[in-house]
Amino acid sequence: MSSARLELDRVMGSLSDGDRSALADLYALTSAKLFGTILRIVRGRDRAEDLLQDVYVRVWRKASTFDPAKGTAMTWLCTIARNVALNDLRRERRSAEISDEVLPEIKDEDLQPTDEWLCAKEEVLALADCLEALQSDHRRSIMLAYFEGYTHSELAEKTAVPLGTVKSWIRRGLAGLRGCLDGA
Repeated sequence: MSSARLELDRVMGSLSDGDRSALADLYALTSAKLFGTILRIVRGRDRAEDLLQDVYVRVWRKASTFDPAKGTAMTWLCTIARNVALNDLRRERRSAEISDEVLPEIKDEDLQPTDEWLCAKEEVLALADCLEALQSDHRRSIMLAYFEGYTHSELAEKTAVPLGTVKSWIRRGLAGLRGCLDGA
């Protein structure tokens, strides 16, 4: 286990015990990565900075729910950051009356090992290889849904195909990714 991961685990333990100074340590260790995760989704620096603060408020409140048996601390943090950013996009889209249909949210408690690729630098290459191996329609649908925050309906409209087809592409693509990543 890397020294950075050990340090992050130590800080998360202190944070779970209510140590306020651990929040500053956590910010120093993770803010750049979490900011990048949020920025890729919302595409605006000011907005990403505001959302990053929301992430750390949520982390402070939920620190005691972190379970290292379900995934790494960075995975847990990245999942929270991703959900905060996607929820912000959804609120913005709803206020613009685009669509009420949203992508399913990943619960913080339901982390799966395949979520590791979201933030782990060494696994980004494996994800890129697995994405490249998918059919182009599956790959494009997954990229737009999970990295750009499009709803299924928006994807159907953007690609000019039926909604059921888009859902099928995403389901098959995710199954292909899961199989590829499990084998990586």
